[in-house]
Amino acid sequence: MNALEIKDLSMRAGLFSVGKLSLTIGEGEYFTLMGHTGSGKSLLLKAVCGLARIETGRIRIHGEDVTELEPRFRGVGYVPQDGGLFPHLSVQRNIVFPLIVRGLSFDQAAAETAEVVETLGLTPLLDRAIRGLSGGERQKVALARALACRPRLLILDEPLCSLDEPARYEICTELCRVQKRFNLATLHVCHSRAEAEQVSDGVGVMHGGQLIETGVLKEILEESGHEAVQRLFNINGATL
Repeated sequence: MNALEIKDLSMRAGLFSVGKLSLTIGEGEYFTLMGHTGSGKSLLLKAVCGLARIETGRIRIHGEDVTELEPRFRGVGYVPQDGGLFPHLSVQRNIVFPLIVRGLSFDQAAAETAEVVETLGLTPLLDRAIRGLSGGERQKVALARALACRPRLLILDEPLCSLDEPARYEICTELCRVQKRFNLATLHVCHSRAEAEQVSDGVGVMHGGQLIETGVLKEILEESGHEAVQRLFNINGATL
């Protein structure tokens, strides 16, 4: 069974439109979505999460049609670009927040998230304030919170764009390890070729609201003749 199936999706945000677009991500696959700013990547993610309304098409997660479901019923763990953490809460309070909203006590939520916390190496930071964390540490906390409810699909919207190269490499390594540990299909938006090379099983390239290429990154780099792909990866000296 596929983890995510998008079929003939179209949507609009102001004058910008996406679609009709189809995409399939397999069980346990790490799929990276790339494209220049304004290509429609984040809008597509919001549609999958249920945060943006689509005009046509269907979205299925593990075979279940979620097109009309509210975000909380879709089983999606979402990490926005800025992490979306609450600065007035401790690391642990941030992580357990989704479970407490669902009615668990703090102790129950702490027990439910213990494996995720340990896997990400966050145990020493649980009592720390968010403001005192490094960028990489904050992204780990945001990831732990997204994993707290045991999602069926993980969505990462440019989670590493504010990090320097050493921190980005470290978090990419952590993302791969955690994704394999939980066998969790992941849809990750980024601009960085190095980032995509480090984490991806499959890659898609968006341009002008269309998904113009999908496949293995190495093959796209070697075989694509699309001008937008050439510019994105600066192939043969192509420039923006």
